[in-house]
Amino acid sequence: MTDFGVTDDGFVLKPVDQILSESFDRARALFGDIDLTETSPLRKILETTAAEDGELWKRMEDLYYGNFVSTAFGDNLDLLGTDVGLARRQLASTGAVQLTLSDAAPGRQYVVPAGAILVTAPPVKAFGTTAAVTLDAAHPTATVDVVAFEPGPGGDVPKSTITAIDPTYRAIFLADLGTAKLAVTNPQPASGGTKTEGDDTYRARLAGLARNMWTVESVAQAAFGVSGVLDVVLSDPRGGVDVSQSYFGTFLFDQRAFSSEARRIGEPYFFTVLVAHEFRAPWRTIGPVQGIFERVTAAVDAVRPVGIHPNIVEAEHVAIGVRATVVVESGSDGAALLASIRQRLAGDISAQRLGGDVRYARVVRAFMEQPGVIDVQQLHLRRTPPAFGRITFADVPRQSAVVEAPVGENLAMSPTELAVFAPGGDALDIRLVTA
Repeated sequence: MTDFGVTDDGFVLKPVDQILSESFDRARALFGDIDLTETSPLRKILETTAAEDGELWKRMEDLYYGNFVSTAFGDNLDLLGTDVGLARRQLASTGAVQLTLSDAAPGRQYVVPAGAILVTAPPVKAFGTTAAVTLDAAHPTATVDVVAFEPGPGGDVPKSTITAIDPTYRAIFLADLGTAKLAVTNPQPASGGTKTEGDDTYRARLAGLARNMWTVESVAQAAFGVSGVLDVVLSDPRGGVDVSQSYFGTFLFDQRAFSSEARRIGEPYFFTVLVAHEFRAPWRTIGPVQGIFERVTAAVDAVRPVGIHPNIVEAEHVAIGVRATVVVESGSDGAALLASIRQRLAGDISAQRLGGDVRYARVVRAFMEQPGVIDVQQLHLRRTPPAFGRITFADVPRQSAVVEAPVGENLAMSPTELAVFAPGGDALDIRLVTA
């Protein structure tokens, strides 16, 4: 077996010095005692060809590792996805809109919630706001970022084309505007719909691809493949336990999903699909935006076992905040540092899965790894009430107000809860002091 190229340990790249040394040996074998010193013309030729051969070896290494999902990248990864029928996802277009309030009542504030559905003229393209906006007579104008509900280039629209709040959304969530009027426009084009997800995200989806049908894996994969879905948990509470078997009582419920031993053919049978989704995506269809519930139901129906029906349930979304005093170096840019801390916390907390606890140590690390931060003191984790008020499980109590954990304590999430970062409001209180 050769020491280079395809070996038992994978592809071993031949280094340029090894290629050059072998070229010298071949030259001496062919020409005898020849001049191969630094100024030799023959040596210069051999060095040039060795460099070219080194690039060929690198290309062969890329071709070899391009055959495997775990190591392929770029076009090679796309080809592997084509082989299994899973294409790289397109990203959603992003932009910003300007909201302008007119005829406001004196002393009253008007709140446009995060996830407000803004639309273009027909053919309608729908966008959702990424943050809540508060307007009043003294501050009638605000700018907020928006994201297209449907990924792809269809969301790339010119400036001044996002012009209205969807009438259905307005009737449900902004019915209390009264005589006030709210104008919408996008000063700049919305763009980004032609981009696709990165290699790491695409690779993770390919690695978890189910190669079967009518199984727990395929159902979870179908639900997770819906745009806007963050996490999915399947539960088959009746599956697995058959009291007629000798091993009854030796294992837990919900461990043999879609088991035929716990149901009778011809009887209706249901399993639960718990879905956590992006806050801006509506759970039920509103106007031109199809709801997560309807989209997940359609996706699951295509791969669920025959005679077994899904019960699609919305997960609890619990906003997580922080109260802390942060000691920073003298001369630090406080506004930039706070923005960096918020961005890091949002990334860390949004990486949580359903039921995943918010770890105190991880939040401390998010603060301490920011340039300019010397210390973080009196750090308390906070959780707001669940957005939908369902029953909680385990050791997580039902709450109706913001709960603040003691210093050093984690925040426990129930199996139906997903932690999301609260970028502002009562849950976030970060004070900067200079050392």
